Amino acid sequence: MDHVEEIEAAIDRLSPDEFRRISEWFRLRDQEQWDQQLDRDSLSGKLDFLFDEVEDESKRGLLREWPPAK
Repeated sequence: MDHVEEIEAAIDRLSPDEFRRISEWFRLRDQEQWDQQLDRDSLSGKLDFLFDEVEDESKRGLLREWPPAK
């Protein structure tokens, strides 16, 4: 049995409250890793093309307010 299978088996034995807690821990950890990757990509310039697209679309009058005004 590998580590993942051991973890899966342990998760299957959790109470509903323990399962909720570990689920929340995973959600927060996943979000933290996503945020860190986004920061790395932004600092490295990988996302600069987005600024270029926005600037181009703004000059062409293609941008709309979000959320739309009521």
